Amino acid sequence: MNPILDRVSAIFPYTSALRREFHRHPELGFQEFQTAEKILSELSQWDGFSIHSGIAETGILATLTGGQPGKTVLVRFDMDALPVSEATGAEYSSQNEGVMHACGHDGHMAIGLTAARLLSESRQDLAGQVVFLFQPAEEGLGGALRTIKEGVLEMAHPDFAFGLHLWNEKPLGWLGISDGPVMSASETFRILIRGKGGHGGKPHESVDPIVASAGVINALQSLTAREVHPLDSSVVSVCTIHAGDAHNVIPGEVSLGGTIRTFTQETRELVLKRFREIVSGIAGAHNCQAEVDLKEISPAVQNHPEIAAVVRQSARHLFPEVTLDEGYQTMASEDIAFFLQRIPGCFSFIGSANPGQGLDAKHHQPDFDFDEEALKTGTALTIASVWNLLKN
Repeated sequence: MNPILDRVSAIFPYTSALRREFHRHPELGFQEFQTAEKILSELSQWDGFSIHSGIAETGILATLTGGQPGKTVLVRFDMDALPVSEATGAEYSSQNEGVMHACGHDGHMAIGLTAARLLSESRQDLAGQVVFLFQPAEEGLGGALRTIKEGVLEMAHPDFAFGLHLWNEKPLGWLGISDGPVMSASETFRILIRGKGGHGGKPHESVDPIVASAGVINALQSLTAREVHPLDSSVVSVCTIHAGDAHNVIPGEVSLGGTIRTFTQETRELVLKRFREIVSGIAGAHNCQAEVDLKEISPAVQNHPEIAAVVRQSARHLFPEVTLDEGYQTMASEDIAFFLQRIPGCFSFIGSANPGQGLDAKHHQPDFDFDEEALKTGTALTIASVWNLLKN
């Protein structure tokens, strides 16, 4: 067996116990205080770390300096849980009612701490520095950008970045390590269409924003179907509609909300421009007024080809029998994108589902759980990738 895999397997009870402790005590974004205390408690036990805490409320930056000079790699692990009521029935279920690690971040932190522990044991052989960033508030709250604004990159001076995600969309034994865009850019939108309210039996005396909103929704579907290149990918999804509260009253306004997903900057600019034009034009054609509020959640996650090649090489050496998908993309989004805009890096996906054990629920669902064997895969890939990036 590979020596990295030997060490990861030997310490696996520690990794599993960490993951389960984090899972029992989930905390929402920017509120991960108990989580941060646990991470600091672990890091303080090992030699070689310089630690900064309290970044963006709860974030932690831990720098491991090797025995030889060299470059610096940033490895990032997210900390936050979701406002979900757990329904797994696991013995390590959430003890924080209404909050759950339903996306695998508990596993990410366990991977990060295990990698930190094992790398610290061999730090004299390391050429360079490994900077472990435990980041708060990944789930749409802007944690990555806030840590950047608070100076983590100036503190770390990284040459490369590495991240991963346990991925229940794929089974254990699968890895996704691609070049270029791997996760979509994400915008949220809110549209307010204003008309003139009136009696439902006298529509001629009103300006009906519901009819206008129906036209807007239909027209937005043709935006992605007819204006975006068919070999590109984009999504415009209207996910909420709110209007009125009486069966016989035409409301004065309708509120729509949803998400926009794109991979390339060119397509993003096209979709956002046409989105505004379509909403304004269709609303105007119905004698209504429209307000559009667009908010960027994250840009696309872009893997640097040279860094991704090193990570793939590490994966092949560790796992010669694994299914290595070099073209995987997903319309999910991740705020590690803000780091990869600034630093060449790679974000990898670790297959973690095991349908035979009932561990295949999708992310963000109350019954989400994963096969903990994936923790070994993620830890080994992190360690091997760090070594190989610092060697190159």
